[in-house]
Amino acid sequence: MEFLDKYQKIIAETIEKYKFKDMPEELYEPMNYIISNGGKRLRPIMVLMGCELFGGDISKAMKPAIAIEYFHNFTLIHDDIMDDAPTRRNKPTIHTLHGINAGILSGDGLLLKAYQFFEDLEPELFKTCIRIFTNTGLRLCEGQQYDINFETQRRVTYEDYLQMITYKTGVLSAAAFEIGAAIANAAFQDAENLSNFGKHLGIAFQIMDDYLDVFGNAEQFGKKHAGDIFENKKTILYLLAWENATENEQKELDDLYSQKTDNVEKIYRVEELFRRRKADEKTLQLVQKHNEIARNYLDKINVSDEKKKPFIELADYLLKREN
Repeated sequence: MEFLDKYQKIIAETIEKYKFKDMPEELYEPMNYIISNGGKRLRPIMVLMGCELFGGDISKAMKPAIAIEYFHNFTLIHDDIMDDAPTRRNKPTIHTLHGINAGILSGDGLLLKAYQFFEDLEPELFKTCIRIFTNTGLRLCEGQQYDINFETQRRVTYEDYLQMITYKTGVLSAAAFEIGAAIANAAFQDAENLSNFGKHLGIAFQIMDDYLDVFGNAEQFGKKHAGDIFENKKTILYLLAWENATENEQKELDDLYSQKTDNVEKIYRVEELFRRRKADEKTLQLVQKHNEIARNYLDKINVSDEKKKPFIELADYLLKREN
């Protein structure tokens, strides 16, 4: 998409401009590695889109956008350590290349650099953006802890899962749009509606992520196939399958999810149970539901339909990824 290409080019140039040249190299080189390691860079794009939607100056939003990208990559480094993930975006993870200590420190470094990138904003705007940013960071930590808890928690409800993915994924998209809107001095209600658009788009994106982990093209997706099943993560697929399973199938799912093994038989059997109970179809229906909620919030924003078109295109792009 033309508008995405435009934003990605601007962000890539800005990341290169602020490439870390400090010492020690062992701290900053891993930070450069993950920041330069591609990805769609969607969160900083959301900051710029939120700013432009309300007629703001995107040059003023550039460093806060990069701050969001630094923060996002900080979370990825630490997530990969917690999950012992060998690859990210089809490349070795930082802790695999440099060790866990370097991974922890370089993640911490990115978080602190993110805060520095808000410092050019005038005091009141700085305060607003830091409040959004810090609250979002805390929600993300809470979401990650819920996700970890669910691996050993005997029963997880749909409400539990929804709260977890809202905190892990939805709030960062919401914050990116809200920070962009704040920099453009948008009206409070418009900024809130855009934030809610981002939140539900993020929820839909995460539900689609859970679906693709099992039913997507692993090579195209850039992650280990069925990693969530291996990790015994109680994703929406698991919850919908368990909810609609017979008593014997529920016992079998419980048994399979008590084993931490990448035995292909376990993966195959869980996938078969997911399909039999139509968890795959129901998951895609939930993606569409949250996409529609997001669209309703977008419709409420007091700008022209023409200005909203890129947001609709972005949602379509995010939620129609290859299976």
